[in-house]
Amino acid sequence: MDRLDALGDPGLRATLAFVRSRQEPPTAADVAAGLGLSRSVARWRLERLVGSGLVEPAFVNRSGRRGPGAGRPAKTYAVAPETKALEFPPRRYEQLLRLLLEGVPERGRERRLGETGIAFGQELARAGRLRPAARAVTAVDRISRALGALGFQASAESVSDDRAVLVTPTCPLRPLVVGAPAARELDQGMWRGLVAEALRGLDVADVRCETHECLAPDTPCRIFVRLSTSSRGA
Repeated sequence: MDRLDALGDPGLRATLAFVRSRQEPPTAADVAAGLGLSRSVARWRLERLVGSGLVEPAFVNRSGRRGPGAGRPAKTYAVAPETKALEFPPRRYEQLLRLLLEGVPERGRERRLGETGIAFGQELARAGRLRPAARAVTAVDRISRALGALGFQASAESVSDDRAVLVTPTCPLRPLVVGAPAARELDQGMWRGLVAEALRGLDVADVRCETHECLAPDTPCRIFVRLSTSSRGA
């Protein structure tokens, strides 16, 4: 099944949206419970999404499982890394961005792109109804949930008081960065804006973000976040 064909089916689209909203890859049972489906229907939809390349299956051991099959690894379904925008018809926004970047003067380009990215991250925070938190671990969790509500899957790999690593196969700007690598400053600014909005008392100037593996076709993006706590008085 083609990706666009899958997205044209309301049931498959709803299932994909559910998978993308989760911080951890769900099982067919999770999807069935979340969408009010039978397990057989949930499994059928997930396998159709696998066939379209939109999700990837894996087997993991989950602790605390009970009942029949408790000793067997659970089959989960993760969002596949997304390096191209899903559009019909193709609107070629990546090429448009590349042309726009070529028109930005070299002097001050990084600063301008960073500021634009920050503004976009703040807009995403508002759209996802992101509420600021007092602790970094809660802030990162809320970023993941807000992006999930907007259709982008993200999760925390590690979090401490002054740094965090987020992982996302569906970074909002990844298709643009793949098409125009110079847009990386835009992407990093977006994450700075999101983090600053998520952590109470933190100024965007105290957030540093580095994005990695954006151009790798088969891996998720990793965002390394470093925080300065000076402005928070901590």
